[in-house]
Amino acid sequence: MQWLVNIVYYVVPFLVLLGILVFVHELGHFFVARLLGVRVDEFSIGFGKELCGRTDKKGTHWKIAAVPLGGYCKFFGDEDASSAGESEVLKDLSEEERKHVFQFLPPFKKILIAVAGPAANYLFAIVVFAAIFLSLGKMDFPPIVGAVIPGSAAEQGGIKAQDRILTINGHEIKNFTDINYEVALAADGKAEVVVLRNGDEKKLQLNLVPVELKGQNGKVTRQVMLGVKSLSVMEVDHERLGFAEAVRDAVVETWDITAATLRGVGQMVTGQRGGEDVGGIIRIAELSGDITKENGILDFVVFMALLSINLGLINLFPIPLLDGGHIVINFIELVTRRELGATFKEILFKAGFALIMALMVFATWNDVVRLINRWFA
Repeated sequence: MQWLVNIVYYVVPFLVLLGILVFVHELGHFFVARLLGVRVDEFSIGFGKELCGRTDKKGTHWKIAAVPLGGYCKFFGDEDASSAGESEVLKDLSEEERKHVFQFLPPFKKILIAVAGPAANYLFAIVVFAAIFLSLGKMDFPPIVGAVIPGSAAEQGGIKAQDRILTINGHEIKNFTDINYEVALAADGKAEVVVLRNGDEKKLQLNLVPVELKGQNGKVTRQVMLGVKSLSVMEVDHERLGFAEAVRDAVVETWDITAATLRGVGQMVTGQRGGEDVGGIIRIAELSGDITKENGILDFVVFMALLSINLGLINLFPIPLLDGGHIVINFIELVTRRELGATFKEILFKAGFALIMALMVFATWNDVVRLINRWFA
């Protein structure tokens, strides 16, 4: 029966999570395309064999397919679901019919349709955060120690798992992010840390020794660290915000998450951080299952919002086949007022496909290694 339990905890939440995020993303493309008069032939959640579907009054066939690892909007005249080419039927269209074909739109309209998918993901995250702030209050990751890194300043100073860090050098610690900030500002590598343990406050003296971090390119950097990991469970302060405040703070929260993600990507590119944190579909399924088993619905919804931001951001990367690649190509055509050659575009799309496949293989490898380490830990 354990396999059935795992399906309930891991497979079902993963399918719900991915289905909602893909629907939101593709709905952004669909809505703006329809707004600009483009004919949409198919709206699919998943790839492969159709499981169920229906056709609306405007001729769009909405369907759910067998392989639930993505989705697409297929515009009339597209050679394939990626909108990477033109079909032969476009050659015989009248001028009036061409007005409803994506391929014949001016570049700025194509850019609007491409941006709409990631924008929908960002809007979804903002709505989720704003709804939580309105109904429940602000949320944050509390400064509770989930684990202590062996050999770290925290272990040597006596910090233990489940300790709640109250202050560092007299400065109040409100959330887990504050820990890194205060440690970085600690003078002379000394930190007086007050923790709450089993209802009692304990004052600890720590010597913060710089830790050597080795990047993928072999470059070694030194960074002062406390050596604790987050408990990864959120707290809500139950002070509800007004509508304007909730929307404002939701936008700020979304921006902060985007900035942190970009900072992490930049560190990987420059070699300051290893690529082991890159995860794929398996990692998403693992996290969604863990959250479902160990935490509540609120954590799952917030995880969905976080993943929506990442999905929107990744799709804005200037890689051919992704929305960002389409944006860059159409922006070049908009500026130069010349359409790039079909052969050149085909080469770009093939290169983009190869890069995406390489990233997927790398992410899947990381996922498998992480699972093996977890099973045998």
